[in-house]
Amino acid sequence: MMDFRIEHDTMGEVRVPSDKYWGAQTQRSLENFDIGRERFLMPKEIIRAFAVLKAAAAKANFELGLLSEEKYELIRRVCGEIREGRLDEHFPLVVFQTGSGTQSNMNVNEVIAGRGNELALEQGLIEAGESLLHPNDDVNKAQSSNDTFPAAMHIAAKLAISEKLLPELRETISCLMRLEEENKDIIKSGRTHLQDAVPIRLSQEISGWRSGLEHCKRYIERASEPLSELALGGTAVGTGLNCPKGFSEKAAGFISEYTGEEFCSAPNKFQALSLKDGIVFAHGALKALAADLMKIANDVRWLSSGPRLGLGEISIPENEPGSSIMPGKVNPTQCEAMTMAAVRVFGNDAAIGFAASQGNFELNVFMPLIASDFLESAGLLTDAMRSFRLHCLTGIRPNREKLAENLEKSLMLVTALSPRIGYENAAKIAKKAHKDGVTLKEAALSLGLVSEEDFDEWVDPAKMV
Repeated sequence: MMDFRIEHDTMGEVRVPSDKYWGAQTQRSLENFDIGRERFLMPKEIIRAFAVLKAAAAKANFELGLLSEEKYELIRRVCGEIREGRLDEHFPLVVFQTGSGTQSNMNVNEVIAGRGNELALEQGLIEAGESLLHPNDDVNKAQSSNDTFPAAMHIAAKLAISEKLLPELRETISCLMRLEEENKDIIKSGRTHLQDAVPIRLSQEISGWRSGLEHCKRYIERASEPLSELALGGTAVGTGLNCPKGFSEKAAGFISEYTGEEFCSAPNKFQALSLKDGIVFAHGALKALAADLMKIANDVRWLSSGPRLGLGEISIPENEPGSSIMPGKVNPTQCEAMTMAAVRVFGNDAAIGFAASQGNFELNVFMPLIASDFLESAGLLTDAMRSFRLHCLTGIRPNREKLAENLEKSLMLVTALSPRIGYENAAKIAKKAHKDGVTLKEAALSLGLVSEEDFDEWVDPAKMV
């Protein structure tokens, strides 16, 4: 049977598993919000961001003379353990809790106090049964859930972008640059509206993909700037009640020091607590990336369709069997995974937009959902790009024979004749070639609209790209 200890809060006593560091408020949330437990645990990125925030807050309080050195050192040490993932089992709460994230803030406070008091006992700072750290009075000093959760949300979101998403995006761009260089000598038929169009180089087609991701990189970098503003210091409603002067600026500085990213105290705490426009804006840039990645993945699976009855202009790696009934079938599975990830991001964007519009007066009360969906999008895009790059993009190879065959068959090469013989005469050639099943050259010569010598000179795909 599980051993328990008795913890208390302002509502009374609660039984808590004796092997866990959390306290009464965490236990109440665990019992009251059994919603989506397997899929919707509070993201570890939020917990780690809280550890950064709590360590920075403790240092600020220490430097302001509001916290003893021994308490600060205990908080700092436990926050280090949390950031290293050594205490993950002590954070059991789900996203679907109070909309302010109060229970997760208290979960962190209680674990820091519980583990800190254990360390204090080991160091001989206290006797058995005594406590040195209090979750509210010490760990949460000068703070409120209403300002710590939005601050942790911004920290986690910015780090997810800078440490994971952007590095993978740069790798994917580099991969496309290599493909672009490798295929610059290949001319193929372009396509618009899923219909034949004028020629294009394969490298030019790839350059469109590459440039799109470069644009997205810039969008994301710019859109992540508002995430630098932290609500910390606004406490309950934005007025900064019980927060000493200089605390928020000091804490933001320490957070910047700990993370290597630039953070600052939000100039208007009322906005920082009640409005989530910054994270909506940043997620919009993630949605733009998802849209471009979906388009690229769809292009790749169209171009590689077949192998005999589709376009078949490129080949992609054959990673696994594609059918449980059709022997030898191989599918563009990486493209499919990428497009599903993109769809999920689109859904998260809608959820974040709705959630950011909610909450009343001085607080948004959908913050755990916003944080969870944002971090899911950033993680999905990072992982899907890496998988798509390693298992698909790097292995793309041109089917030169098929590309040349399709180019030769294209009726839209006739566009080169328009300036010479007029749009309507050029259209007659294209229509006759299509109707009679002959080449453009044969149609042009039979209609007497152009000589063989002129046709060969004017209709040159290399001059059309």
